[in-house]
Amino acid sequence: MQRLLKCARDSRYVLFSLVLLNMFVLSESSACLADELSPEMSRWGERYAKDILPIIQSRCIECHSGKDSDGEFDLSRFTSGDSAAKAGDVWDRVARRIRQNEMPPEGSPGLNDPQKGAFNGWLDSRPNQDLCNQLASDETQAWYRGHVMSRRLTRTEYRNAVKDLVGLELKSHELPPSDGAGGEGFDTVGDALFTSPIHLEAYLASADRIIETALPNTQDGAPSDVIAAREAILSEAFLTPIPKSDAERREAAKQCIQRFARRAWRRPVSEEEVERLLAIYDASLARSGTPLTALREPLKAVLVSPHFLFVVESEPDGGGVQRITEYQLATRLSLLIWSSIPDDRLLQLADEGKLFEESVLRQEVRRMLSDPKAEALGENFGLQWLGLREFGNGTRPDAEIFPEFSDALAADMREEAILTVANVFREDQPLTRLVDAQYIYANGRLAAYYGLAIEESADWQRVELPNRQRGGVMTMASVLTSASYPRRTSPVLRGRWILEEVLGSRVPPPPPNVPALEESHEEGKNLTLRERLEVHRQKAECASCHNRMDPLGFGLENFDGIGRWRESDNGQPIDSAGKLPSGDQFSGPEELKTVILKRSGEFQKHFVRKLIGFAYGRELSKFDNCVVDHCLKKLKENDLKAAVLIEEIALSYPFQHRYFKSDK
Repeated sequence: MQRLLKCARDSRYVLFSLVLLNMFVLSESSACLADELSPEMSRWGERYAKDILPIIQSRCIECHSGKDSDGEFDLSRFTSGDSAAKAGDVWDRVARRIRQNEMPPEGSPGLNDPQKGAFNGWLDSRPNQDLCNQLASDETQAWYRGHVMSRRLTRTEYRNAVKDLVGLELKSHELPPSDGAGGEGFDTVGDALFTSPIHLEAYLASADRIIETALPNTQDGAPSDVIAAREAILSEAFLTPIPKSDAERREAAKQCIQRFARRAWRRPVSEEEVERLLAIYDASLARSGTPLTALREPLKAVLVSPHFLFVVESEPDGGGVQRITEYQLATRLSLLIWSSIPDDRLLQLADEGKLFEESVLRQEVRRMLSDPKAEALGENFGLQWLGLREFGNGTRPDAEIFPEFSDALAADMREEAILTVANVFREDQPLTRLVDAQYIYANGRLAAYYGLAIEESADWQRVELPNRQRGGVMTMASVLTSASYPRRTSPVLRGRWILEEVLGSRVPPPPPNVPALEESHEEGKNLTLRERLEVHRQKAECASCHNRMDPLGFGLENFDGIGRWRESDNGQPIDSAGKLPSGDQFSGPEELKTVILKRSGEFQKHFVRKLIGFAYGRELSKFDNCVVDHCLKKLKENDLKAAVLIEEIALSYPFQHRYFKSDK
């Protein structure tokens, strides 16, 4: 019993219990919304039943029927106008495939001109649904554009927040476990950010380590980062000789606690909250007798509070759809651009009630993008979009085939990807620079690897290119390596990567019982890789996807399994020619990028959806389509400049509002 009482008095156990309690308070529930058709959509559906359904039944059902249908397009379920009208996303995909001549596939009877005209006319006549103006209720909250879950900080956000708060860089083993992805494929999605006992133990241990490191008993011989952390935490009263009276000591502690908690919790701290933290200080002072030692305990409490660990958007009176507070907007903005907490400037604007002013918000976006911390857009958003977050940590190129690949080279490749994405925003470049650019970012080692002439000891810099073989994300060594097998390149993986991550076209998994390429034909073992893929595409169940993927991958065959340029493979010249179902032909990465730029609209829409999903921290729904369309419109009006996209997301209704569950 004495041991239990001692544990109960230990602030670590008390704080642990508080975190657990608040985890339950922060959970939310959601419901689903049943689709209701407007009169316009009903008429659009009637036109489907009259003009389009006969075409589908005569030309499409043979391949696109049932759960194993080609490309996962099961069109047999749309037997009425209403069922077709409720499946808007499906018809977006169908429209793209028809207009790229990917449906019907090569070798199948094509649509004649009247049928194409009827299909395209019907697709183009779909009414615009103003779903963004539909309000949420307790029953529709899961679909509402402003619905988000309260969530904890991601691993990256936690690391950056600690660095901005006290100036200390946590090492990888000092951080909580890595996060999974959800929604649009990002770790910022609340329903994917689980909090386990392992997380809580890590937070408690980190709080101890951070404060003990930042506030040592003496700063004699302390490194510069520790001295800076000490000065960031302590008020002037603590940095000067400590006052002798109890009242003066307590007031100095109060100043430190109040300032530290305000920054960590991203909002003003109430007098009641400060007094609770001061009570911890008083109890610790009674035990230790040393003000500096006593001050550590309430500061640790700040770091394990849900107000720091979680993105807490407190429930206002009445519930329903409401604008978030200025401080919550500052937090959302800093998490989007910096993956960290707001700085003093943002909090000051929130204090003054100016952050919702459009001109002020646009100015702050530009200021934040010019800050070096905006590199987080490349590290947090960029790496996840490109599928490179774990690059270098998982499956690696075979050391026997590619002995040049090393941890240092992998780190350089990863950094190139971060800078490529981040600097498109920081330098306000057109989004298309992500597809094709006349420059790359490299240090001396990576430049030498690419065969570019700069100083071997050169730091990271923008390097102009003599041609378009490099430039853009598709030709980065990190992407080319991750979309290869350990012992060879893979046109299939690379083509699929372009379709999914650049053009936003989903590729379904291969049908069951289809053998792997190497196992598909005995005689195939003596064929080239291109010839084996051609044999593979002759299978009807494989052709619909491989006719789209393989040619794109062939365009990158001049790059080997670790992204180096090559003219031959095993003594044979590289054949980098490709022909798409649309009829577009190309040879090599330069012409491939030209073809992709012809489909720039697909890339822009996909990229905008990805960034909005990252910013909102949830999967997008049909209610968000108007935000996507608005952002695309503003991009086109501003020469596709990337900073405009951040501005428009920050100004969007869902970013500034959310649904709060009613108490009723």
